[in-house]
Amino acid sequence: MAAVGSAIGLGNVWRFPYVCYENGGGAFLIPYFVALFTAGIPLMILEFSVGHWARGSPPDVFKKIGKKWEWAGWWAVLTPFMVASYYVVIMAWCFSYMVYSVDLRWGMHAEQFFLKTFLGVTSSPLILGGIRIPVLLGLIAIWVCIFLILYKGVKRIGKVVALTVPIPTILLIILTVRGLTLPGAIEGISYYLTPNFSQLLNAKVWLAAYAQVFFSLGVAQGIMITYASFLKRKSDITNNAIIASLADAGTSFFAGFTVFSIVGYLAASQGIGIENLGIAGPYLIFVTYPTAISLLPIAALFGVIFYIALLTFGIDSAFSMIEPITSGIHSKWKITKAKATAIMCTLGFFASLIFTTGSGIYWLEMLDHFVANFGLVAVGLVECLILGWVFNIHRLRDHANKTSDVLIGRWWDLLIKFVIPAILIILLAASVVDNIINPYMGYPWWIILIGGMAPVTIALLLSFILMRMKGNEVKT
Repeated sequence: MAAVGSAIGLGNVWRFPYVCYENGGGAFLIPYFVALFTAGIPLMILEFSVGHWARGSPPDVFKKIGKKWEWAGWWAVLTPFMVASYYVVIMAWCFSYMVYSVDLRWGMHAEQFFLKTFLGVTSSPLILGGIRIPVLLGLIAIWVCIFLILYKGVKRIGKVVALTVPIPTILLIILTVRGLTLPGAIEGISYYLTPNFSQLLNAKVWLAAYAQVFFSLGVAQGIMITYASFLKRKSDITNNAIIASLADAGTSFFAGFTVFSIVGYLAASQGIGIENLGIAGPYLIFVTYPTAISLLPIAALFGVIFYIALLTFGIDSAFSMIEPITSGIHSKWKITKAKATAIMCTLGFFASLIFTTGSGIYWLEMLDHFVANFGLVAVGLVECLILGWVFNIHRLRDHANKTSDVLIGRWWDLLIKFVIPAILIILLAASVVDNIINPYMGYPWWIILIGGMAPVTIALLLSFILMRMKGNEVKT
């Protein structure tokens, strides 16, 4: 359940539907499910297997393979910690909008309210502006929740996910049923699912499908390795991995109906084409959707339901990004879990402050771009190379098959050793070329260096420093 909650997050609700439409509509589902079965599920089985085998945090796992590989484990847990620093800010926005939904604070000017009144967006990343108090208050609330969930360890996590996994799914179903009954909903669904099969010949569509599966499942972040280490010794590894993967993919696909039924209704209400609505990224959640909510009967109720669903979807992913690094610190230096959690939540809070300023959205989108396109891909590549080539991959296959009803064969070895690394290298190379030809948002190179490349590089360097630091070997 924790793995399912970690995989299903805010990105399922706004990223998948938009990527699907942008890359061929219904035709995108073909490369998407090919990517899911050739990369997503095999990687999930890999991380479940190695975590269950080593019974430790990612740094412990890679240290067990070989002391010189411990850095790979630290890199794997530092990368999602970077993601958490801005992911929590988006959740703080959702928290504020849950409150604003009560009186529809944004009125009929959702875009102006979001950018100017709420975020106070400045004209440049270099003009910080002041800290936005509503965002700051939401940020404090979310970080405190993460600490309270994690500080007592895995038993508390189990109780939380028993609520936060089914509740948002139920709320999403309610929103979908309501959305499908609205005028224009069918046009929205048609816009979402109408296939453009010519896009299947476009290499970028296939790369987008693999990228979506890779990032959505939460692999290469140390999360699944950490959670798998808590599984009982006779737990069915393969089934757990497949269930978590399919639950994530199914939620993404279902969320498309939720989003595009409302988008179709909004387009019909305003008498404009769906292609003229902003349906990408934060604008979908904080501009397009609030505008549509304002037009609904009992608007406040559905607004509150929508943002509660987003918060409960997001909280599992948020604390999952912190758990691996706190487990690593707890394991290496033998400090209490509560203290390790307090340290990382405090550091995370201060790292998040830059994103609460008037220029925060610029830095947030820039860091997200570079972590997603370089950091996570590089971690996944290193993980496959170490586990596939340095470690005897057949040992992990044998370990998984001992407790699993669905047995995996040598084809899995080939995927981990050859196919997935090749895909990740292509993704990485394509991202490098694209960013050289088209610098992110046209920013000067030194802004890109500060906001995107430097954090990713520092995480890698810090992983070697943490490996070389002496730990407390006294058993407790």
